[in-house]
Amino acid sequence: MDDHAEQKEPIKLGNATLGKLPENVLRPTYDRSKLTPGIVHIGMGNFHRAHQAWYLHRLMEEGRAHDWAIIGAGVRPYDTAMRVKLAAQDYLYTTIELDPEGTSAEVVGSIIDYVPIEPGNAPLIARMADPATRIVAMTVTEAGYFLNPATKRFDAEHPDIVHDAQNPSQPRTLFGSMVEALRLRRERELVPFAGQSCDNLPGNGRLLKEVVLGLARLSNPGLADWIEEHGSFPNSMVDCIVPATGERELGIAREFGIEDAVPVTHERFRQWVLEDRFCAGRPPWEDVGATFTDRVHDYEKMKLRILNGGHQVIAIPGEVLGLRTIADTMANPLIRGLFRKVALEEVAPHVPSVPDMTPQAYVDLIDMRFSNPMIVDTVRRVAMDGSAKHAGQVMEPLNDGLAAGTPVEGMALVQALWARMCAGVREDGTTIEPNDPHWGSLQAVAKEARSDPAAWLAQRYYVGVQDATTFTEPFARWLRLIWDEGTEIALQRYLSR
Repeated sequence: MDDHAEQKEPIKLGNATLGKLPENVLRPTYDRSKLTPGIVHIGMGNFHRAHQAWYLHRLMEEGRAHDWAIIGAGVRPYDTAMRVKLAAQDYLYTTIELDPEGTSAEVVGSIIDYVPIEPGNAPLIARMADPATRIVAMTVTEAGYFLNPATKRFDAEHPDIVHDAQNPSQPRTLFGSMVEALRLRRERELVPFAGQSCDNLPGNGRLLKEVVLGLARLSNPGLADWIEEHGSFPNSMVDCIVPATGERELGIAREFGIEDAVPVTHERFRQWVLEDRFCAGRPPWEDVGATFTDRVHDYEKMKLRILNGGHQVIAIPGEVLGLRTIADTMANPLIRGLFRKVALEEVAPHVPSVPDMTPQAYVDLIDMRFSNPMIVDTVRRVAMDGSAKHAGQVMEPLNDGLAAGTPVEGMALVQALWARMCAGVREDGTTIEPNDPHWGSLQAVAKEARSDPAAWLAQRYYVGVQDATTFTEPFARWLRLIWDEGTEIALQRYLSR
């Protein structure tokens, strides 16, 4: 670590101990007791705390946005545990930047409270209905939007959605809670809050709007019309590699002299691109590095297809070969070669440039970021929930290639590797534990596909190849080669093409 102050016993993080932290640890210089809330954020995981909450913290450090403080929220048992941990340290936490050129720590103070998690979500509804709340944001991952796996549109038949439509005042889901809070705001003649998705989904604001309006129309069509007319759901693109917190990360915080139950490690790079459509106002995030533009979709396409899709390209063979971290996969010349060849030859040609960045230059940037050995991001975490991630991150560039008649051999190999991974056993014979909500069905079809590759492509819910006629042959060829001769031979064969 860089010039860490020697500390026999780490200092427990809290308002009262900020002044006692080692000098090399940045900490809030603003008076947190004078902050007032403006944002409710649902899903207080590591990414939000390393990204959006940090941007707001930077504004607060400049003496601004003190009326936009964040109140955390959630609807899962995980959120209860996070609330207890954060409350015990006055909602402070440490962000630790891990970079080969140096490591640094900063305590973030932009979160000031956390809504109690209760059945029926009454405290959450009350907080969102409060006039002070002007933005309701969320980081709930791709799998949390109640989308039909086949159509990627709102699934009105999901049991939780049906429950919320029938019991709007006692919702189970965060979206049902949003609808009820918006109903109360309309009843009280308040403006709606802006709904802000911070998840890695194409058109995340559009999808959030579709889910909220779709649910509202099931029980209160007039409310849905009011939300559509007066509310807003800006699209956004978020980017920062943020690993999960374990004993290693807790230990790094202690090395900085901080006893923190929920520290967050992250890379040096951050990016946030948003549409400027906030119906009840917003903080001036552009003054601390965020980009406001009408071209969010172009930034999003580059990021989702090259970074997020690239994560799948390297994590899947990494899991099959028993590698532990993303940096380990990039240290493997075959997997790194797979990433670069697929990204440059099969993905980048279908991605537009954005100001100051071409797709080809972005591939080099992602290569460098994935290769950072300081970031211990596990293959298992990245490969998890493939059935949700593949739709926008892998299948869309594959289908673009099929439509354009451009090369898709690498994508066929990646799809075959996913089918091999879902069989549930690594090449060394160890078990791959379930890592997807649909693992049972994926595993059954993956085993069937070993002798009948077409069975894998027939999974329209999870695969969705638009033109399987030209794709079946390369997919089947790669899958047979992987099963017969192994992943490394398949990668060598592809890279030699």
